[in-house]
Amino acid sequence: MPGSKSNLVSLHEDVINDTSDLSEMKISDEKGSVEKRTMTLIEKNGYHDSVYINAAKIFQGIRTEKRKDRILVQYGDDSVSPMLTFKDEYSQRVSYELAFNALKYQDLLEEILLDSCVYPCHLLVVMLYDLQDRKFQAREIFDEEEPVAEVRKIEGYLHSFRTKLAAALARCRIKHDALSIEYILPETIRKQEQRASALPLCVWINTYKISLEDVFRDLEKKGFTRVETVSDFDRYTYCVDQHCHDVLVFPSSLKEELLNLDLFADCKLLLQDKSRSLAVHSARALLNTGDDIIVAHIGSHLTIAHMSVLTNHSMSRIFVCGVKSSAKAAELRNLFSDMGCKNIQLLHEDFTEIGPTDPRLQKAKVLLLLPQCSGLAVGNPIDFILNEHGDAGLLRDLFQGSVSEDKLSILAERQLNELMHAMKFNKVQAIVYCTCSVYPEENELVVKKALESGVEGNKVQPYRLTPPVFSTCLNSKTSTEIFFKMEPSEISSGCFLAILAREKDSSERVSVKDILARAAAKGLLDGMVVEKSKEEEKKHPKVTQRRSNITGGSIEPKIAEVLHRQTVSTIKAEVSVPKAVSNIHQKNVNRTNSCVQLKKSIINPVSDIALPKVLKHTSPLSSVGKAYERQTLARKARAEHKRVVLKPVEIVLPPVITPYVSPQGSKPRV
Repeated sequence: MPGSKSNLVSLHEDVINDTSDLSEMKISDEKGSVEKRTMTLIEKNGYHDSVYINAAKIFQGIRTEKRKDRILVQYGDDSVSPMLTFKDEYSQRVSYELAFNALKYQDLLEEILLDSCVYPCHLLVVMLYDLQDRKFQAREIFDEEEPVAEVRKIEGYLHSFRTKLAAALARCRIKHDALSIEYILPETIRKQEQRASALPLCVWINTYKISLEDVFRDLEKKGFTRVETVSDFDRYTYCVDQHCHDVLVFPSSLKEELLNLDLFADCKLLLQDKSRSLAVHSARALLNTGDDIIVAHIGSHLTIAHMSVLTNHSMSRIFVCGVKSSAKAAELRNLFSDMGCKNIQLLHEDFTEIGPTDPRLQKAKVLLLLPQCSGLAVGNPIDFILNEHGDAGLLRDLFQGSVSEDKLSILAERQLNELMHAMKFNKVQAIVYCTCSVYPEENELVVKKALESGVEGNKVQPYRLTPPVFSTCLNSKTSTEIFFKMEPSEISSGCFLAILAREKDSSERVSVKDILARAAAKGLLDGMVVEKSKEEEKKHPKVTQRRSNITGGSIEPKIAEVLHRQTVSTIKAEVSVPKAVSNIHQKNVNRTNSCVQLKKSIINPVSDIALPKVLKHTSPLSSVGKAYERQTLARKARAEHKRVVLKPVEIVLPPVITPYVSPQGSKPRV
């Protein structure tokens, strides 16, 4: 019979050869067939003793609690939260991965131990998963590490009963009719794992160290081909992201090879989820030259570094809140130094502990808020927990694919409080709010409640939602949306992004200087330098000069586009006809209301004999021009704001009427 002892013993070798690597098999979504991966498997030799201890502590906090009528194993008292100590970033990552894998296969591992008459504990469950993952082979002992007696004792016990444990695992596979232990997982979890492992890789280019063109050339030399979209991927290919010009997308199968490239080793390319790049690009688009930015949470240091790179050519500073210890601050400074980032200032206080009138933040005009959220829109839960200040307890929710109502309520309330606190900063003009959640309670509802709260007060302009800065999101399906949303899919993780900006005060006039400064900060003027105001010149002596020719073919359309809607009414109002010119015209015009453009006077000039005395010996253009010039000079002398060189405009004046005598001697006519 299939479950007999002899059959179980004979299956031992097959179990050893087939149960270790969960990435060895994959499911084809299109055909539902199982096919072998061609990638080479990495030999697993085990971890340091400290990794097993930390993984057991993490597993203690995230393991699935069962109903009382289904409890088969008692793990002991979990009331005391365990303290975690990691040697380095690698140890931290593998500890979480080991604990998360033990969580996924908790039922299976408990069943194996009970079938083998072994009473489970947290450390035993974690080490059993690692043992079967190593095909029940002995662990390599590292001489430089300090041994942990408890780890060595359990390891010896498991190794001595490895045949019995392998037989128990075989019985479980037969019971579930599973080709490998991967197929013992529920189908929804298995598909989620498959989707996460197949997501394309997003990397951003560190332009502190290398230009985009040099990256393209380097990748081409290494055999990579640039394609248009993700759908064109074919092994060694990549494409430029449709939203962020400095983000490249690669097939997931190339992860190991990419990380071994010099571009990654030298911090020229950095691997990060696309949602973080969308957030920093949105914040960058709202900055003017010299504006500072507040990052409300430390989160991933890569997000902060990306923000620094995007503000490389401005005088902006980035204030990062929530750096708890001096040791963490020193670690971050070293990381930022390796990436070439220099305009980052670390603040030890939490964001909600910093007052809106803090003197350090008086030049901060944009606030980037990336709150702790459920993270259900991400692909790899380990990356989310480690890089986005996530709670380890969320691993259980990410594994189950849902968040409890109580925890969701707590997260949403915390996010609302942070967003409302951000709205109290009077100097801040825009807030970028971005999450990795699929729940409206953490997204639209938080933004709506914050806007309705009115916490900004009556002395400043209120906040309103602003359409996303990414033009490609305004397609036919989402043209009416005021949020940027990406649903989780086979080609990308999901995210939610909202931009809150203060309403413009209608009583305050937006000068052309401010418009051009904002355009220059966004790189729309190709490096054109705008003249400084008198006050700025007093504080800062002249360092740069205006370009003499700023009305060239490449600059004119850009300035015209920037000023089109915001200045057209102002220009029409300012270029009004002076009173002296108007009086001259009124004397010669009493019986007509027709409008004649000044341009027509130039095209059809009249003879000197036919001109009135007031206009004799001078052309209409010169007379009008001189009168307009006098008024312009007087107005410029009184102006307090700085001059800005604009594109020449065509001036339309009130009607100019001159008598015209036909060659046949007929009566004058207009």
